[in-house]
Amino acid sequence: VNAEFPAAVAGGNVETSQRIVDVLLRALAPAAPDRIPAASQGSMNNLAIGGFDRRRRRAFAYYETLAGGAGGGPHGAGASGIHTHMTNTLNTPIEALEAYYPFLVTAYGLRPRSGGRGRGPGGDGVVREIRLLEAADVTLLTERRRFAPWGLAGGGAGRKGRNLVLRGRRRRALPGKINCRVEAGDTIRIETPGGGGFGGTRRRKKRRGEPA
Repeated sequence: VNAEFPAAVAGGNVETSQRIVDVLLRALAPAAPDRIPAASQGSMNNLAIGGFDRRRRRAFAYYETLAGGAGGGPHGAGASGIHTHMTNTLNTPIEALEAYYPFLVTAYGLRPRSGGRGRGPGGDGVVREIRLLEAADVTLLTERRRFAPWGLAGGGAGRKGRNLVLRGRRRRALPGKINCRVEAGDTIRIETPGGGGFGGTRRRKKRRGEPA
């Protein structure tokens, strides 16, 4: 990670730190299989929105990171809706967000079945939708949109994250990293990755006489 000019660098304490942890844990897993969990979401899902609020007659700028799923491990399931490895941010309450910004939060909750399967299943990511009441510039800096968080010891991978712009019934997928203009009435939908699962699942043998 010792980048040299003119290599582009950004997000060192958010995205880069997450990927470094993934690499280190995966490398250490064979040496400590009873201590290392599967990959967590691997991103902090950075979202920045800036524009001008005509009703309040002032410019606005907003930035947040979004939680996801923690990897399952040899001692149990991963947590859902949580930041892992590197974080010092808190959840922004919907009431505060809507009171100070021209936003309307239309969905916020866990993303069902986004954690990987396993004896220790991965935690679920979250879904967050923000409808913009004013046109704005949106910047996304996210990871795990192309490659899923890996499972360990036979566990399944967590689901990849997804970024979307909703306009009526139309959905437009956005890449993991982008700066774009979004119109008033559009909704930004962020689906964060789930954690990887740990260990294969074993089917219980039927007992004699037990109904199918």
